[in-house]
Order: sequence, then C-alpha cells, then structure tokens
Amino acid sequence: MDNQNTRPRLDTFLVTTIILIVGISIFTLYTLGEAYPSFYSGYARQQLIWFIISSIGIAAIMVLDFDRYRKFAWPLYILGVFMLAGLHFLPWAWENNGALRWYKFGGTTLQPSEFVKVFLVVALAHVITSHNEKWTKKDLQYDLFLLGKILILTLPVFLLIAIQPDIGSSLVILSIAAFLIIISGIRWRTILTLFGTAFVIIASLFMLYFANPDTFISFIEDETSFDHVADRIKAWDNPHLYTDGAAMQSIKSMLAIGSGQLSGKGSMNYQVWIPERHTDMIFTAVAEQFGFVGASILVVLYFLMIYRIIQIALETKDPFGTYLAVGIVGMFTYQIFQNIGMSVQLLPLTGLPLPFMSYGGTSLLVYMAAIGLILNVRSRQKSFMFESEN
Repeated sequence: MDNQNTRPRLDTFLVTTIILIVGISIFTLYTLGEAYPSFYSGYARQQLIWFIISSIGIAAIMVLDFDRYRKFAWPLYILGVFMLAGLHFLPWAWENNGALRWYKFGGTTLQPSEFVKVFLVVALAHVITSHNEKWTKKDLQYDLFLLGKILILTLPVFLLIAIQPDIGSSLVILSIAAFLIIISGIRWRTILTLFGTAFVIIASLFMLYFANPDTFISFIEDETSFDHVADRIKAWDNPHLYTDGAAMQSIKSMLAIGSGQLSGKGSMNYQVWIPERHTDMIFTAVAEQFGFVGASILVVLYFLMIYRIIQIALETKDPFGTYLAVGIVGMFTYQIFQNIGMSVQLLPLTGLPLPFMSYGGTSLLVYMAAIGLILNVRSRQKSFMFESEN
C-alpha cells in the first residue's frame, strides 16, 4: 500500500534552538540595559516585541505550501533590486556614518539588504529548479547556462549592496550563491575551476597586501570609495598601532572576551566599554559575562541550528525545498562565522549582525522569515508507508 502522511509537522528541535538563541539575546540586551541604562535601556523589550511579531510572520509564511513561493520569486527579486536602487533616488533614503543603507520613516529605519538576502534565495532556488526541470543532459553547455543564470541574478544585488558601501552584506550574497552553486547540479570540474579561480584571486590579493601593505592600503584609500575597508584591514592586521575607530573596537573586543576567562565575570558585570555592543559586538557581551563556557554554548546552539537545516535539506524530496534550505544555510553560516570571527580578531570588522542575537527589528524579522521557510519545507515533507530508508 502506498499511503502517504501529509499532515504538517512542526520541527520542534529547530524551533527550540531558535527560542534558546533569541532568549539569550533578550537576556543579554536586558543586562546591557541594566549596566548602561543611558545607552541600551529598553532594547530587550523591543527585541521581545519584534520576536513576537516575527513569530506571527512565521505562521503566515507557513499558510502556503513552500512550493507556491516559486510564483513570487521574480516579483520578490525585482522588489529587492528596486529597494536597493531606490536608496539613490527615493526621498526616504537615509545615510548614516557615510553609508547609504537604510530607509527612514519617522523614527523607524529599514535596511533593504536584509530583505534582499531572502528574496535572492527564493529567486535562485526557483531558477535552479526550473533549469534542472528543462535540462536533462549535463554537459558544459548545461554548466555554463546555469552558472550564467546564477551570476546574472547575483551580481546586480552584490554590486548595489557593495556601493552602499556594505562589504559584509555583499559577501553574504556571494556566500548564498556559492552554497547554491555547489548543490545546483553543475559538474564538479566546472565548480572546481570557478572556485579555484576565485581562490587564486583572493590569495593574490593577500600576497599583495602582505608584500607591501602601505601601497595596498593607499590604493584602496586613493583609488576607490572604500576608505572604511582600508581602516578595518589596518585595524585587523595590527590594531595596537592605532588608537581609535575600528582598531580600538578590535582591542576592546579581545579584552572583553579574554577577561571573561573560563566561566565569566557574572551577569551584568561589565568592565569593558565597547561601542555598538547591542548589535555587531553582542558576542563579546556573552563572553565577558559567562566566559568561554557561555560563548561555547551559544556556538553549539548555532551549530545545531545549521546542522538541523542541512538535515531538512537532505530529507526533503522537493528540489526547490532543498535549494531554499541550502541558500538559507549559506546566509546564516557566513554571517555567524564573520561576526564571531571579527569579535575574536580572526577576521576584519564588518557591520554584520549576529543572527537572532544582535538587536534589530529588520534583521530579526528577516531571519525569522527564513526560518519560517525552513519550517514550511519541513512541515510539507511527505512520508510513505513501507518507504525505504535508503
């Protein structure tokens, strides 16, 4: 008998993991508000409100079968590109600290690049699925056509975000594309050629920098519009040579994390002042209060979240659902690695938030929407009686 079970199933493991991470976020914001009331007061309450709102959004996302979101792939992509381009001509565009990344409506700000990450995942998943439905023979033409489609969708978004300037978010866009290229069906010889070329270019840039760092930095400052990138590279390479800006933030970040030692200083016991601690630097707040143990627990929760999403991607029998899940894995994985990496001075500073932890209504709403898509994919999985486990 070939009966199937189509009853929607909620992935309690993934839901529990997200609730725990958001719970740590709200508690950390509360402790920051208590320790520095003039800077961070009320952020915990607002984060809780946004979590409730975004949870309702998840319920709305799960009303439709995830496969029906393919119909919205192009409208969402076009909307995302328009939102990014509109920063240069719409009256609500708002520039802050030399970056043109937000729309401002009264006292509320909206960062379109956050929404575009999920829009791009949906669009790329749809394009890859459609391509594989039409092409049966995998040869060089198949590889080049599919790779071209992925790049045509990715590059405009990448460039529009990079010129804001927002190198961190633009690299998230590349991470999404890279993860999807790997599982898109493109043959490995083509993938290795593409990634090998990218590796050679990146390695060459590193060699040029370490061979003559002053010339490299001067070129970025004088010939490009990415002065802030040069500052952050200098701060990452040798922060003790500088006394302000990104360098000081790097030094303070390492001092806060190191001072937490094994078990931390205790709740609300902050002794190191770091700017933007409720957003980009929230990992340092966890590490200073609860030390290596607390920081490790948070990292393990992120690992479990990524692991579960990958499991869902492998288990679903719908290619579109698989591509959705893998694209979202690419989005989360890079942001987590980059944010924690910059906090421990493994990577240069960027403005990327730590998913579900950093304060921000827009970012939390988008990340919860991404989880909503994953839960949708999981809930619509069909299981068959006497189905083989292999």
